[in-house]
Amino acid sequence: MKFLELARSTGPVIFFVVFGLASSVSAAVTLPRVLGSGMVLQRGLPVPVWGWAEAGEKVTVSFAGQSKTVKAGDDGKWMVKLAPLEASAEAASLTIQGINRITLENILVGEVWICSGQSNMEWRLIQGMNAREEVEAADHPLIRLFDVPGHTTSPLPRDKGAGSWRMCVPKSASGFSAVGYFFGRRLLKELGVPIGLVGSNWGGTRIEPWVPLEGFESVAELSGLAHQVEQYQSSTRVGGSSPSAIYNSMVHPLTPFAMRGGIWYQGESNGNEGVSYYHKKHALVKGWRKVFQNPDLAFHWVQLANYQRESREPAGGEGWAKIRAAQTRALDIPGTGMAVITDIGAANDIHPRNKQDVGWRLAQWALNQTYGRNKLVPSGPLYESLEVEGDSIRLSFRHVGKGLMVGRKSGLEPTRELDEGELEHFAIAGADRKWFWAEAAIDGDTVVVRSKDVPKPLAVRYAYTMNPARANLYNRDGLPAGPFRTDSWAPPLEDLRWTAVADKSPPISVTGSGTEIIFLNKKDIKVKVFWVEYGGGLRFYGELKPGGIRKQNTYSNATWVITDEKDKPLGYFRTTQKRGNAVIPK
Repeated sequence: MKFLELARSTGPVIFFVVFGLASSVSAAVTLPRVLGSGMVLQRGLPVPVWGWAEAGEKVTVSFAGQSKTVKAGDDGKWMVKLAPLEASAEAASLTIQGINRITLENILVGEVWICSGQSNMEWRLIQGMNAREEVEAADHPLIRLFDVPGHTTSPLPRDKGAGSWRMCVPKSASGFSAVGYFFGRRLLKELGVPIGLVGSNWGGTRIEPWVPLEGFESVAELSGLAHQVEQYQSSTRVGGSSPSAIYNSMVHPLTPFAMRGGIWYQGESNGNEGVSYYHKKHALVKGWRKVFQNPDLAFHWVQLANYQRESREPAGGEGWAKIRAAQTRALDIPGTGMAVITDIGAANDIHPRNKQDVGWRLAQWALNQTYGRNKLVPSGPLYESLEVEGDSIRLSFRHVGKGLMVGRKSGLEPTRELDEGELEHFAIAGADRKWFWAEAAIDGDTVVVRSKDVPKPLAVRYAYTMNPARANLYNRDGLPAGPFRTDSWAPPLEDLRWTAVADKSPPISVTGSGTEIIFLNKKDIKVKVFWVEYGGGLRFYGELKPGGIRKQNTYSNATWVITDEKDKPLGYFRTTQKRGNAVIPK
């Protein structure tokens, strides 16, 4: 790694000189906090540099032999874009000259990634496995860390935020995202260029607050959420669960800082969802790619770990099974990847301490997909197709790598092959849709599944449960197979009761398990669909023309109110654990 031979630089220093005593304070050129001394600029992409100045003020940005000049707009905003840069571990200076002069020191050029999500991404290095040893070894002057401080929200996008760049040393690394750190450490080792990591996290949060309006607008199924965000004003009260509210305060001030990609660890707080999370993941990725002005922004996420007590029900489907399926399905977004970690979680801890393997597996995706290391398999086996062969089903997979094996992962040790081991956690069913545990055997690069209880099989499920503790299919590269189901059989459907508002006031919704409601409008007028929030109040989800049908992912014990076009309540439905058929009567 040729860059590691270069000398360390001192910490960030900003030199600020104002020319002319008559200059007003408001005329001074200012920068967002993410543009600061000690930062890493992204190589190989146009690099935006932006800020604020007096309207019409001429601003010149100089770096690495380039000089760009622009005039601030009527709103005082200005931006230039440096041409793509070559990687460099030699500390350099960047100057911004307006009425005043700003000099940013100790700047490197390499690879930049944002690390975001809820508590498992926020989990600090000092809190993880082998914490003391890892912190003491976290001395990497070519890794730079920017952590967005606090947990804040805003109803409207904020231009200015908080934070500063710090060199990766034990003191700064100890409080940084453990997953982000281990991801960046491997990239540094493999790529040999400076690495910039930007952390923006908030434990216990859902995905919706992280999605910008542009993301909701890009997914038709989320038009209700887009409409809600569009209504925000500066006086709107928002919190940590409000759509777009965290993005507006903790991500927007970073945009459009040039980055190669993002890693994402979130989903526990959306754990009862299925296909709705798939749509929200599309909105997140598409939205961030738009606001960061990078349509090719790489995006790799962590599939939720195994957690809670193991279920022995072969049909599975409980707990996080559906959201894991949604996370897998979202790989249809180009330029994305998913680290499977159902083998390194903890039944009694929603925050598994092994963050080393999580970061390593995310980096595996980035190295293969983003950096073209084609000889590396990005993942463990992911289901691809099936073929019915009499009383058996043969399964084929992507990412077989060096071959399939029965394996076991323990702690930080490499996955161990079990020579005499048998595959477990496969279930099989026929046309009657009754599920039985199955025998499964590796045959070359495929797996053959059968059961004496299912003479004419149609479908297979593997590790499709909250805690697939016995799942043990790996590739010989040591990476676990992802949970999957080959069927798309819907759970039972029941008719939901329509209650006219004149008969009874709608109750508030109560948190429950994930389900689906299907609206059919038999009225002769257009109606609106609202969800009653947990704390009360109505959230708009969309409109239905006469004869219109809408499928909506929801929770059991949720209340859905129907109004006319003038928002006059007409009636409501109350969901159960089963899929609900909600017929709006004529």
